[in-house]
Amino acid sequence: MNAKTRMGLYCATAVLMSGCSGLLPGTRPPIATTTPDATSTASTLDDYKRALAQRIVAVNSTAVYVGRPQALLRAVIVVKYYVDADGQLLRTEIIRTNKDRRAETSALTALRRAAPFPKPESKFLRRGEVEIAESWLFNDDGRFQLRSIAEQQMDE
Repeated sequence: MNAKTRMGLYCATAVLMSGCSGLLPGTRPPIATTTPDATSTASTLDDYKRALAQRIVAVNSTAVYVGRPQALLRAVIVVKYYVDADGQLLRTEIIRTNKDRRAETSALTALRRAAPFPKPESKFLRRGEVEIAESWLFNDDGRFQLRSIAEQQMDE
């Protein structure tokens, strides 16, 4: 394929992609909305977790991989984080890592950048906080998806 044809295909792809919704393929629109006081209307803890994942992805869209995650991931980082009754990020803890410091930093930075979150329903609170564990799936290019809203991983 010559350079002009390739450039034309890149431009056509860019134009088509500009009309995209911004959601990852295969994901649903935000599950939970909020009340006027920013309290989540999620009916289950899983819905609340997916809503937080969608917020993290929306705020960090340039660091997110769109499409199916590659078969062999560069890194899988599992972060446990805690949100208080006001939606504030209280603390984070890496509970699984392959020691990829750049991926760890990227996951924690993305999480902090997305805070504050919608306030959780009081029924989700334990000792005044909600505990969430989320997996960051990193492709070779350093971009990520979140397991709770990611498409199924590619086959090898």
